[in-house]
Amino acid sequence: MLDIMITNATLPNGRADQSIAIQDDRIVEVGPTVTGDAGRVIDAGGCLVTPPFIDPHFHLDSTLSLGEPRLNQSGTLLEGIQLWGELKPHLTGDAIKQRVRELARWSIAKGTLAIRSHVDTSDPRLLNVDALIEVREELKPYIDIQLVAFPQDGYFRSPGAAENLARALDKGVDVVGGIPHFERTMEDGARSVRALCKIAADRGLRVDMHCDETDDPMSRHIETLTAETKRLGLEGRVAGSHLTSMHSMDNYYVSKLLPQMAESRMHAIPNPLINITLQGRHDSYPKRRGMTRVKEMTAAGINVALGHDCVMDPWYSLGSHDMLEVAHMAVHVGQMTGVDEMKAMFAAVTENSAKAMGLEGYGISKGSNADLVILQSGDAMEAIRLKPNRLFVIRRGQVIAEAPPQMSTVSIGGARHQVDFRRS
Repeated sequence: MLDIMITNATLPNGRADQSIAIQDDRIVEVGPTVTGDAGRVIDAGGCLVTPPFIDPHFHLDSTLSLGEPRLNQSGTLLEGIQLWGELKPHLTGDAIKQRVRELARWSIAKGTLAIRSHVDTSDPRLLNVDALIEVREELKPYIDIQLVAFPQDGYFRSPGAAENLARALDKGVDVVGGIPHFERTMEDGARSVRALCKIAADRGLRVDMHCDETDDPMSRHIETLTAETKRLGLEGRVAGSHLTSMHSMDNYYVSKLLPQMAESRMHAIPNPLINITLQGRHDSYPKRRGMTRVKEMTAAGINVALGHDCVMDPWYSLGSHDMLEVAHMAVHVGQMTGVDEMKAMFAAVTENSAKAMGLEGYGISKGSNADLVILQSGDAMEAIRLKPNRLFVIRRGQVIAEAPPQMSTVSIGGARHQVDFRRS
């Protein structure tokens, strides 16, 4: 007896009329002719069934803290950093855990079942590190949380940052982070990249750096990160997040940089909602929007994953942790409106992000984790267009969230009409 049988499913690759058999926490069969009795049969009705959405760049320690101690009046990155600095002395572990639990409920409802979160290690108390490690284990049955040791105030710029980061890694933080463009000089920034990559290599860990989150085209720490990845044999284990300076770099330099990134198997993690909000603040018109060169990186074979970055915190007052909203914005601001390009942006919030995080057992195939989302849409493009209801969210073979189909009733000339926004 199977636990769950999903029938009449459309998969992200376009295959329709598929069935997915689930036993315990695994997918045991996928195909058009799967048979067997099941404790629960879910008729997908032709809707899209996808592996869960993944957020490879987020800040759980600050999420849902909007208005504490005040609002970001300028809406800028630097005021956000200043605001976070004002809030840090007043943080408590219990408050952080409470906010993360609430955000996790939002995430699950939207089908987001894995998050890589940068956790600020600048405070020597490391209370947010302890809080996130504790809540990571608490939420493990429902959502995967991967933590990045993030020296928010600069690895060399902030006193005690090196010691704090080492202590965070010793406590069980998963990934080495950095913020080279926030160091006092370009030289210090490059030096921090080399030091942090060496730590990751020595400990056998992954790297994910806030890299060149600036409008300055001369902020080129991604070049150093790429070189260190090759030198230390970290290929496939390193991500450059944001990379917004690439928006402003000259085309010749980028033509040299992209092949190096591809050769090092660098993961690129833009954050469309935040990048277009925080960048270009010193411009009048024409105004740069700051998102990195997603179209060019995708064409170069670089694994592009998309992050949400923030929800209702000092940097961003909006958001519901819907990764389809992220993909939707990427399609627009990156002018990725071709059919294959839109499919690539759907992949950027699913399989590409899972690859960037190194998640095992991800996908829809025999033996994969039984982690699935059924959406009220017919394909990936329609999902990006509609950002539809997540009808079912399944985690390790258990339905953990459900929502009814969304319909509207319109009255025209006395007649009532049911409106379904799907093309089908």
